[in-house]
Amino acid sequence: LQEVTASSRHYVDRLFDLDPQKVLQGVIDMKNAVIGNNKQKANLIVLGAVPRLLYLLQQESSSTELRTECAVVLGSLAMGTENNVKSLLDCHIIPALLQGLLSPDLKFIEACLRCLRTIFISPVTPEDLLYTDSSVISHLMALLSRSRYTQEYICQIFSHCCKGPDHQTILFNYGAVQNIAHLLVSTSNKVRMQALKCFSVLAFENPQVSMTLVNVSVDGELLPQIFVKMLQRDKPIEMQLTSAKCLTSMCRAGAIRTDDPCIVLKTLPCLVRMCSKDRLLEERVEGAETLAYLIETDVELQRMASITDHLIVMLADYFKYPSSVSAIADIKRLDHDLKHAHELRQAAFKLYASLGANDEDIRKKIIETENMMDRIVNGLSESSIKVRLAAVRCLHSLSRSVQQLRTSFQDHAVWKPLMKVLQNAPNEILVVASSTLCNLLLEFSPSKEPILESGAIELLCSLTQSENLALRVNGIWALMNMAFQAEQKIKSDILRGLSTEQLFQLLSDSDVNVLMKTLGLLRNLLSTRPHIDHIMSTHGKQIMQAVTLILEGEHNIEVKEQTLCILANIADGTTAKELIMTNDDILQKIKYYMSHSNAKLQLAAMFCISNLIWNEEEGSQERQDKLRDMGIVDILHKLSQSSDPNLCDKAKTALQQYLA
Repeated sequence: LQEVTASSRHYVDRLFDLDPQKVLQGVIDMKNAVIGNNKQKANLIVLGAVPRLLYLLQQESSSTELRTECAVVLGSLAMGTENNVKSLLDCHIIPALLQGLLSPDLKFIEACLRCLRTIFISPVTPEDLLYTDSSVISHLMALLSRSRYTQEYICQIFSHCCKGPDHQTILFNYGAVQNIAHLLVSTSNKVRMQALKCFSVLAFENPQVSMTLVNVSVDGELLPQIFVKMLQRDKPIEMQLTSAKCLTSMCRAGAIRTDDPCIVLKTLPCLVRMCSKDRLLEERVEGAETLAYLIETDVELQRMASITDHLIVMLADYFKYPSSVSAIADIKRLDHDLKHAHELRQAAFKLYASLGANDEDIRKKIIETENMMDRIVNGLSESSIKVRLAAVRCLHSLSRSVQQLRTSFQDHAVWKPLMKVLQNAPNEILVVASSTLCNLLLEFSPSKEPILESGAIELLCSLTQSENLALRVNGIWALMNMAFQAEQKIKSDILRGLSTEQLFQLLSDSDVNVLMKTLGLLRNLLSTRPHIDHIMSTHGKQIMQAVTLILEGEHNIEVKEQTLCILANIADGTTAKELIMTNDDILQKIKYYMSHSNAKLQLAAMFCISNLIWNEEEGSQERQDKLRDMGIVDILHKLSQSSDPNLCDKAKTALQQYLA
């Protein structure tokens, strides 16, 4: 190394010469020495060339030519490895270059922008460095009109540094849309492409930008029409893909209707084309992921995509990549593709998940695709977290099918790898995996038994304690499905696993979804008489307390109706009835809801009364007398005159119990 650095030292030494002409020649020689030579770049950085080049770049006394050549060399150094970029950042290159943009000289400005562009597109550069001073953004907007190079580099900087809604808002507020729109019709292909990329990142998941874009026109043509022209088959693939992304974002934001011809006839077919075997790996990945996003929430688009170019079969090729090695002449390409093959699998799972989100026939077609279930099962245990997440999403989408739960899911014992995924996954995977588990636990699903035997109750009870709302909802939802028409042992295990404290915790959860699912669980636990009596004999006091708590609280109609239905179930028990009859507070509440203004609540309260006074049961006479003394019969008479046929019938049936 010493020998090598010694041979490079003279380049650095010349930067310190007192004769400005010699310094300039030194910088030019250095420029020629580093082009395409990573070793030489590293040597010069080690020898301290960067601080000196930055000093010369910032000196007012330096000639414009010298300053420009310094910017070019720095840009060349940045083209090397990520470590080079880190070294440049450590020397505070960004503020120096941004300062350079204030110069009146266009050539110097372009050299600074080119260097900034190279630094900002490196993954080691924090995007926020662009936003530390807001005057920078407005100055860059102003420089857009200077030359095609300033346009190309500035658009490239924006599209690389626009990560997330905060950045989108800043660029939008500084007039990015108006300033960049006319560049879409530039005579330079590079400028058009970079402007298009800008719009694709500005509009991504951003309704405000998308809604604005729809109404912007350039030379009398609206932006969506310009994007559609850029989708055509004769345009470069990158341009087709990026305009499809713009139109997709606008469609998802509601700025363009899902049945608009530019989506149905242009964007969707273009994205399906990108999934074909003869496209490059990254084009296939981006095509499939964008298409998955476009059709995710619209069943008509899902149906349309599923019958375009045999897409479902075409996606199966994503798992056999690279298919024929001989076709890939370029060994570098082959090496790259083997390293990135997992991205294809992820994209395929995502797109299958979107395709099968709603339509039963599409799900059937997906599952019948060769080895599909095996591929999903393998995907669940891949090392890449993104592939695991996409595989779980795909499984979740397919698990919405009753037919498949009974057949394919059973044949492949899908629940085993799913339970494994649930053991210690990050939250984003847990949420989707637990939603899938909810579906596998429905009463008609044959997977229910083995899942129970594999320790699911404990796992789900722990989910109900999660800080993450979606996980709490899924945990309790799965337990609710598990308790539906279950045998008594399972119900007891659930109650034991949850603990009374946790049940109260869930019943006082601030989220109404958690509350409703917990009430649903209680209602499922308290069904069939022997179970009702058994559970109320062990947990009666706590459950009655919980019911009181909710009926007194500020809750919506659905919550109160569900709670009254739980009371009606308790009233259907043989011994459990007494817990209501000996609790005057609860009886008064039932009476209150019989005269409530909402018919649903009246009906639910009447169910409680009917179950308490039913004639053929022991002790019915005493119960009837007690309720008559409370004025229940008078309310029943009044309700038997109700204009609501349900209430009227229910009241008449109850009164007959008194007459019998």
